[in-house]
Amino acid sequence: MLDQLRIHHQIIYDLTVRDLEPLSGCFERLAYLSGLRDAATGEYSHEYLCTVYNPGRVNEVLSKCHVEIFERLLETTLDEQQDDLLKFLDRVLPDAQGREQYCMRNAESWIPPQAPDYLKELFRSNQAILIELLSK
Repeated sequence: MLDQLRIHHQIIYDLTVRDLEPLSGCFERLAYLSGLRDAATGEYSHEYLCTVYNPGRVNEVLSKCHVEIFERLLETTLDEQQDDLLKFLDRVLPDAQGREQYCMRNAESWIPPQAPDYLKELFRSNQAILIELLSK
């Protein structure tokens, strides 16, 4: 049991140091983690981590991290979410053109499937407001 807990912590540490910490905020981390999820199977995979650790364990840890980042984002105010989203969009779309469409296309994939329904609805509602603010 302790060995499994140690491995779990090591996967989180490796993921954080190698991948998440260099990213600029919750939206960027959320988009990154959602990109590690196969839409067809629902499984998370990470090329490096799956070569070092059991892929099933990696899937479990990535899934939990995705939910945790999602929840952290929703704990912030709408103004903070707007700032975070703009910072993320500045990195992925430096030209302001197409930001609304990008968010509309991708926001649903940023939602972890295992998140509670009420948080999913809160996220969708916040996204609708943020997209409206982008259009102004």
